[in-house]
Order: sequence, then structure tokens, then C-alpha cells
Amino acid sequence: MTTYILRPKDIVEQWHVVDATDRPLGRMASEVAATLRGKNRPTFTPSMGAGDFVIVINAAKVKVTGDTVAKKYYRHSMYPGGMKSVTQEKLLATRPERVVQFAIKGMLPHNAHGAKLLKHLKVYAGADHPHQSQLNAGSGKGHEAKA
Repeated sequence: MTTYILRPKDIVEQWHVVDATDRPLGRMASEVAATLRGKNRPTFTPSMGAGDFVIVINAAKVKVTGDTVAKKYYRHSMYPGGMKSVTQEKLLATRPERVVQFAIKGMLPHNAHGAKLLKHLKVYAGADHPHQSQLNAGSGKGHEAKA
């Protein structure tokens, strides 16, 4: 028996579209994170970015359940007293794509590999996105759309 080792030349990346309308934030984020890592493929290799590109549309219509509306997101300017915070409710009203992006980022590895995988994620508040050509390019590269 031999162990299959995935090589970079064997990776065929696909594009998937996920509609976030009325889907719970955490459940959708875990599915997207698994797709980004490539865990749904039989050739999954933890140390290699063999996942797909994911486009999340309608992020403004995502369903937030429980008491997470009171959740706060923090950032720091690296200056003394530079801690800023914003509630999830306000962030959903102003920049809903950031809420979805933060939820998915928390489910990816917290290292350089996770940062690279996060670049394969595209989140949009509405239904329009500029990646229609990647979805339609079904020749040779194996790109395809998944609803």
C-alpha cells in the first residue's frame, strides 16, 4: 500500500457560490470553511491549500440567531487607548460582509495557511458579484458553480 500525496500540479480549483439568504451564520460559515480547506475532497491534505474558491452572496440577509446580536468585534490601532469595538448588530447594518468574513476566518487555521485560504473567499452584501467569468469558464480548469 502507498499513501497518496497531493502535489501542487494536481490541484484543480473550482468556484462555488453560496447564497446566505436566511441561513444561520455559524452553519453556513462552517460549510464554507470546510470548502475553503478542501475537506470535502477525497484528496484532502491538511498542509496544502487544495480547497476551492467560494463566493458568498446576500451576506446582508444572513440569519443571526440567539444572543449573538450583542456580540462585539474588537480592533486596536496599536496606540495607547486605541481599542475600538462595534456590536454585531451595527456591523450587520453597515458592513454585513465583514460579519460573514469574521465568522469564516474564525473557523480556519490561525496561521499563515489560514491567511492564504482566506484570500480564496469573496463576500458580497448583495446578489451581484464580479466573478461571473470564473463561474462560466468551464473549459480546462474545472471551474464550476455550485448553488
